[in-house]
Amino acid sequence: MPLSESQLQHKQAAALKGPVRVAIVTVSDTRTPETDKNAAFLRDAISAAGHVVTAYRLIRDEPLEVEGVLEELVTTTESQILLWNGGTGISPRDTTYDALAKKLEKTLPGFGEIFRMLSYQEIGAAAMMSRATAGVYKGRVVISTPGSPNAVRLAWEKLVLPEISHLAWEVSR
Repeated sequence: MPLSESQLQHKQAAALKGPVRVAIVTVSDTRTPETDKNAAFLRDAISAAGHVVTAYRLIRDEPLEVEGVLEELVTTTESQILLWNGGTGISPRDTTYDALAKKLEKTLPGFGEIFRMLSYQEIGAAAMMSRATAGVYKGRVVISTPGSPNAVRLAWEKLVLPEISHLAWEVSR
């Protein structure tokens, strides 16, 4: 569906405000900085799009660690977008969604809905097990996706990248 003239102008105005500052958080009990393919992909993709990576954290899927890093990033960095990957499934160790969801001040239900719809087109009914989510916390956009490289790429290419400037600058108005 094409954008209206006013929608297009609004998005273009946001893009003119400059590069978006993005933090990357990988939640994994097994990855290391050297094996974190998601962070490597996101660093390259964010830079290629003209934006800036302001922080990177690799943490275990422990609710207190997730909450601690969330607080750290919103109080000690100038990150506008916090991109989380991992911990969104339904296994007992998947607690990232739960830790983040209770902190979000505003939710963006459409993110998870569209992500699961797009995932369904790629992986079928297993997409229903994703608890991908997004929202706003203390003036920052928080986006949380599954930790599979395909999920991270899908979220970045189809949802985050097309709206990154709009998201970042809209929440900081």
